[in-house]
Amino acid sequence: MDYGGLITTEAGKRSGQPCIRGMRIAVRDVLEYLAGGMTFDEVLADFPELTPEDIRACLAFAADRVWRQSA
Repeated sequence: MDYGGLITTEAGKRSGQPCIRGMRIAVRDVLEYLAGGMTFDEVLADFPELTPEDIRACLAFAADRVWRQSA
């Protein structure tokens, strides 16, 4: 998945953490919710500004980071 337009990093936002579409919702937050047992639907209900594609972009971003670190 090409997450390039969905995951953004801005120095003044969330201390430069990767966020979703320039919002203040960090990729790490979404990953922690999912790891904690929340479903896609539960995350979307708590954050109605997110889309299923945003959540998939977070997962793709994390997978890409792991792949890059192991390469």
